[in-house]
Amino acid sequence: MRSVRAFLVLGAFFAFTFPLMPLQLLFLWTGSRYARTFPHWYHRQVCKIAGIRLHIEGQVAREQGVLIISNHVSWLDITVLSAVAPVSFVAKQEVASWPFVSWLAKLQRSVFVDRNRRNEVGHKANEIVSRLEAGDHIVLFAEGTSSDGNSVVPFKTALFAAAKPVGSPAMGAKVSAQTLALTYTKLHGLPLCRRGRPVVAWYGDMDMASHAWRLLGLGPLDAYIRIGPPVPLDQFPDRKALARYAEEKVRDDVVELLRGRPAVVNG
Repeated sequence: MRSVRAFLVLGAFFAFTFPLMPLQLLFLWTGSRYARTFPHWYHRQVCKIAGIRLHIEGQVAREQGVLIISNHVSWLDITVLSAVAPVSFVAKQEVASWPFVSWLAKLQRSVFVDRNRRNEVGHKANEIVSRLEAGDHIVLFAEGTSSDGNSVVPFKTALFAAAKPVGSPAMGAKVSAQTLALTYTKLHGLPLCRRGRPVVAWYGDMDMASHAWRLLGLGPLDAYIRIGPPVPLDQFPDRKALARYAEEKVRDDVVELLRGRPAVVNG
């Protein structure tokens, strides 16, 4: 039955996705405002197809650019966070060459960064700054990797390269930072224990395709998200201060969510 469910979910996903890709491409070419909001609607539908129920506390600030600083558990995070708000992602350069996944990432206006080249990180920071000034919401997975879903990996301060130029007094009122804690704590409506959560997580050297097949065959999943309050970036003197604040807040929120504090059902 698990294979049947995985086949049906993936079949529905591809049947839904392929016809919509040219539409998003058209939005990008024409500079339509829907280029930012259409992926949000799309991912909410994908969550329904996959049986993912969202429980959300807080909301992403509107009418301003926001750097959303999140933990990272699975490839599934992209769909879940995109269903929470209209967002783009800071992605590692390798993603730009992944079959099919790269198409979706580019259609969602991801920023690809080669983290092994310091000069490029600084160059991409300028692009992120411009996007934030324009009012975009950009997600940064600050751990630089994914975890087993039971804990938060220490944040890498180098990934906060955009914080220093954005956090100038002249821009502080325009751009904020918000933390986002993400956990997967229920499968088929039943709580996932410490041993069970790594089944959902995609980390280490796991193959993405085989992991997706197994995960989508398991059944409905509950994702719990807690969004912190917006904090103007000019309140942080440098990227290290921002990283410390974000790591402490995300780690505390993840611990609370894993302990079962209830959240609002939002989808």
